[in-house]
Amino acid sequence: MEGQTVKYFPALINADGLDGFTISGKGTLDGNGLRFWKSFWKRREWNPKCTNMDEMRPRIIYVSNSKNIQIEGITVKNSPFWSTHYYKSQFVKLLNLTILAPKEPVKAPSTDAIDIDACSNFLVKNCYMSVNDDAIALKGGKGPKADTDPNNGENRNIIIEDNTFGFCHSALTCGSESIHNYNIIFRNSTVKDASRLLHLKMRPDTPQHYEYITLDNIKGNVKTFIYAKGWNQFFDLKGEEKPRKGLANNISIKNIDLSCETAFSIEKSDLFDLKDFTFENLKIKALKPEMENLNNIQNLKQTKVNVTKVASLTQSYDKKDDSDIATK
Repeated sequence: MEGQTVKYFPALINADGLDGFTISGKGTLDGNGLRFWKSFWKRREWNPKCTNMDEMRPRIIYVSNSKNIQIEGITVKNSPFWSTHYYKSQFVKLLNLTILAPKEPVKAPSTDAIDIDACSNFLVKNCYMSVNDDAIALKGGKGPKADTDPNNGENRNIIIEDNTFGFCHSALTCGSESIHNYNIIFRNSTVKDASRLLHLKMRPDTPQHYEYITLDNIKGNVKTFIYAKGWNQFFDLKGEEKPRKGLANNISIKNIDLSCETAFSIEKSDLFDLKDFTFENLKIKALKPEMENLNNIQNLKQTKVNVTKVASLTQSYDKKDDSDIATK
């Protein structure tokens, strides 16, 4: 849970150590999360430093240490916490799912649609996701020695294609508790009203490496196209003298047609490097292009990149949302 091994509630549906199973049909798994959301926000109001796990909210689906899995056709909604969570599993197919959690009138906190946690050979296809947190988050561990802990692990060979995204904090997020993401393909999808398309959460208390990530053929609208900044929520070096330097490299983004409020929200930092990015065939309309932030990427190659500053957009976004409270 959140990059650490702890005793925690089981989910509504749990699978551990299995080889070959399917969940399918046209039914709905409803987490009935309203009372949990209200309780969490009341606790957060009283103690702003409380963690997600202080309220002890259950998930809807949790799969661990399993392989040859297919979940297809169902609707998952109103989760008290993460909607679906997959840990140390491989050969997983998520097909034709609808995953929902509201942002109003009560925000459903930390209702990530799909958390991929130290998994390999994973397919997410033809799904619709609209939740009050990240749609797809790549996880795997946190802390200064996270890369040596056998309970953690990398995400490798992940394909995310032919999906539609409604409101979410980010369509694709690396982090915040993540040590290595390798060979990630996100393609042929539509995004509408997301806070971000790609979010690289660079956590300075954790050794992180995000590499060989491709975004291809994405259209729609987002608040921010690319967001890459330090992520300091519950920062803890656990006695280490200084933070570990993170790295995101070989990121390829091509065939994009988006309107957004901000194009490039990318910061320069001594705590992480961004390098070897490739942009190809981008058509971006932005209220705030912030092109100067591209100087924070080392060895950026650009071909047919068209970023147009516009005076207004047909879509408006929340002036304040809760998707970046931990960046500072």
